Amino acid sequence: MDESAPTQTSAQLPPSMERLHAYWRMPYILAPKNPDEGGNPFTRITETDDDAAEYILLRGELNYIVMNRYPYNAGHLLVLPYREVAELNSLTVKERHELMDLIVEAQNILTRALRPDGFNTGFNFGNAAGAGIPCHLHCHVVPRWNGDTNFMPVIGNTRVLPDSMDAMFQRLHACVKAE
Repeated sequence: MDESAPTQTSAQLPPSMERLHAYWRMPYILAPKNPDEGGNPFTRITETDDDAAEYILLRGELNYIVMNRYPYNAGHLLVLPYREVAELNSLTVKERHELMDLIVEAQNILTRALRPDGFNTGFNFGNAAGAGIPCHLHCHVVPRWNGDTNFMPVIGNTRVLPDSMDAMFQRLHACVKAE
């Protein structure tokens, strides 16, 4: 190595270069990519009584609302059944009705807590559609604000979250209790 060659240190970065810290990404990067490794996190997290540790906002009879640990946007929630089911047609009528009611409630919680201008709400079925855990259906409820980044670049590139997961949980959970 030529020691006379200049090296660029962080102090020498161009003034326009900004640093974005996404500390939440490392657990995602290191998480098992094979669904058989570590089991299904959606069924595992409901086995505890510590909802705050698992970011579970609301438990229904057959479904629950939880914060996404790897959010696309601040306040990104998931609504899903307790039972591991891959497709909507595998749900009972009662599970489907409560699932839809909790999707509406997730939007209500986010509206009370964060006052978004809109929502992206939907499912990804199968690996080809982008489902990270295809064996367990889940509905994404993502709050959006006028002027925030377009949904596709947010998925494909860097996400900037203005609050920690714990602080966001406290804010959203306060709005669950407020009902």
